[in-house]
Amino acid sequence: MADMATRQEMGLAPGGFSRIVTVLQSLGLFWVLVALCAVAVYLSPSFFQFGNMMNVGRQVALFGIVSIGMTFVILTRGIDLSVGSIVGVVAVSTAMLLSAGFSIPVVMGIALVLGMLFGAFNGAGIVLCGMPPFIMTLGTLVMGRGIAMTIANGEPQMLGEATDAFYFLGGGFLLGIPVPIWIFAFVALIAFVVLRSTAFGRQVYAVGSNAEAARLAGIRVGAVLMSVYVISGMLAAVTALITVSRLTVGEPTAGSNLELEAIAIVVIGGTSLFGGEGGVVGTVIGAAIIAVIANILNLLGISPFTQQIVKGAIIIAAVMFEVYRHRQKA
Repeated sequence: MADMATRQEMGLAPGGFSRIVTVLQSLGLFWVLVALCAVAVYLSPSFFQFGNMMNVGRQVALFGIVSIGMTFVILTRGIDLSVGSIVGVVAVSTAMLLSAGFSIPVVMGIALVLGMLFGAFNGAGIVLCGMPPFIMTLGTLVMGRGIAMTIANGEPQMLGEATDAFYFLGGGFLLGIPVPIWIFAFVALIAFVVLRSTAFGRQVYAVGSNAEAARLAGIRVGAVLMSVYVISGMLAAVTALITVSRLTVGEPTAGSNLELEAIAIVVIGGTSLFGGEGGVVGTVIGAAIIAVIANILNLLGISPFTQQIVKGAIIIAAVMFEVYRHRQKA
């Protein structure tokens, strides 16, 4: 009896962990973000300095744009492990085209189309060949990284004379706010409207909830799946353009491990790995949480290697939380 009482006090009695999960959910992601910011200020008063906040905003934008594409995919009960390598291919292609003298609008158009083609390739393998999303996009990840290394000969690609003109996209300011943040806000707004206020958005949720039921209801499941992977590839290309503009160089290794960051952000944001539940608002807050944690670790001078341990632990914790929540609902 005493042992049981002790377990109840610690929240370990039957249903104790369930109550902890319920409390965390009721607090909401926004308040988790507020708490993290408070911790950041306590640990480093320089956190709220303008320059640092703009850096955090840029990180949120880079993480967030690709994560919004991942949100569409995960809502359909899929996964896209190829986004990081798509960023790498588009990055070196963009730099090489600019260096060759192509105009910026043409290069940006080609970059977006290239990202969409990678997405269509993933979608075709999944829809037409019946490949599991994990395996299909893993193969594309390996292929994409190899393509980036091959066309760049393993070396960074300079932008040539277009460097100054192209820098505005990733390094410029509009009304005192970094341009990437504006781009992220625009992408998030469009994605929110699409998912919540269009027939396509409702179809995405329906396919993720029950693909067979969606098919019987007349939804073209294959077309929906193809579309979400194209969206994911396109937004990975947008991320690549911003990255190249900011760094003024096309790195074949650009986007390494970005797919893991995106998955963690989406899951932390409340989108279910089992499909049909979640959305853009949670992803935006999840991106902010990841960026704030990364910034805190940087301000504290934590080694990049140690940061990888922390990020890995966050991913594991987020997925464990989601699996537990799904089992409780079942």
